Amino acid sequence: MTAGLRRFLAPREPAPERCELCGAVVAEHGHRHLVDIEQRSLSCACTPCALLFEHSGAAGGRYRTVPDRYLTDPQLRLDDSTWDLFQIPVGVAFFFRNSAMDRLVALYPSPAGATESELDPAAWQAVLDGTRLATLLEPDVEALLLRRSRDGYACFLVPIDVCYQLVGRMRLHWKGFDGGARARSELEELFGYVAGRARVAQEVARS
Repeated sequence: MTAGLRRFLAPREPAPERCELCGAVVAEHGHRHLVDIEQRSLSCACTPCALLFEHSGAAGGRYRTVPDRYLTDPQLRLDDSTWDLFQIPVGVAFFFRNSAMDRLVALYPSPAGATESELDPAAWQAVLDGTRLATLLEPDVEALLLRRSRDGYACFLVPIDVCYQLVGRMRLHWKGFDGGARARSELEELFGYVAGRARVAQEVARS
């Protein structure tokens, strides 16, 4: 009897990540994601399914594959007065165009997860006018990731799943009023990764 119980007591291997469309096993890290436009949710995808939904008309347009491009705008026009229009209490925010509402949506990480900021038209226009990346943004699947720090402001165009990864890290590690040392370390690590992959927007336009 003791021998029979061992299999329940021994640590179990975690279940493998699977494509949420076809069920195929995918890599734990580095696999693609799909956006469900109707449900406003992300799903894991294998490479064949991700390729299938790279075309906006596939499945009646319900699913879109999250792209894998990272761009930066060193000519970003943003200052403290503009940031104050956002009414965001932290130094990080991301904006994406919601195709159903046909407007930008602003969110920021918090201990409760992704929190939406209700912006007035002047704030929306400040985002659109402040960076050329706004004109390149793919609806629903890409986001403008903005950060305010002591060194100034930075703006990146990133896959939308990167922003939700950031939200998850902040929610998991946030301590106290300002997030704490671990949350700040996670933030630095993620922005270092993004900056390392990003290409300058005008370089992309020339290529």
